[in-house]
Amino acid sequence: EVLDFGWPDMHTPALEKICSICKAMDTWLNAAAHNVVVLHNKGNRGRLGVVVAAYMHYSNISASADQALDRFAMKRFYEDKVVPVGQPSQKRYIHYFSGLLSGSIKMNNKPLFLHHVIMHGIPNFESKGGCRPFLKIYQAMQPVYTSGI
Repeated sequence: EVLDFGWPDMHTPALEKICSICKAMDTWLNAAAHNVVVLHNKGNRGRLGVVVAAYMHYSNISASADQALDRFAMKRFYEDKVVPVGQPSQKRYIHYFSGLLSGSIKMNNKPLFLHHVIMHGIPNFESKGGCRPFLKIYQAMQPVYTSGI
C-alpha cells in the first residue's frame, strides 16, 4: 500500500495533513504486527523530521512535543541519516500538533481575513542599505497574492 501525502518543498505541512499522515501510519501499523511504514521524501529531509516527531508524539512514543523533537534529533545524530527538525516553522507545527492532541488548541475552520501587514523597520542586509521586501500569500498551499517589491 502506497500513500502520497506530499506537500510543496520548503513549506511546513498543514495541521490537517499532519493529522492525516499520523492516523494513516497508526492505522497501518496497528493492522498487523508485520506491517512497517517507510517514509520517502524528495528534497528537504527536515520535512520527514516533522512527520517522525509528530508520529512519535501521536503514538505516545514520546510524552511531549519537546521530547519527540529531542528524541528525533538524538536518533539523527546517532545515525546521521535524516536532518533534525530545525526550521522554526517546523518546530512550531510540532508544538501546534501537540496542542491538538492535548486539546489545548482547537482547529479554526472559519475563514481568516488578512487586512494589513505592518513591518517595523527594514533589515539592513550586508550593509548595503536594507532590502526590498515583498509579500506572498498562500491559501491551501496555492499562492493567491504576490506584492510588488
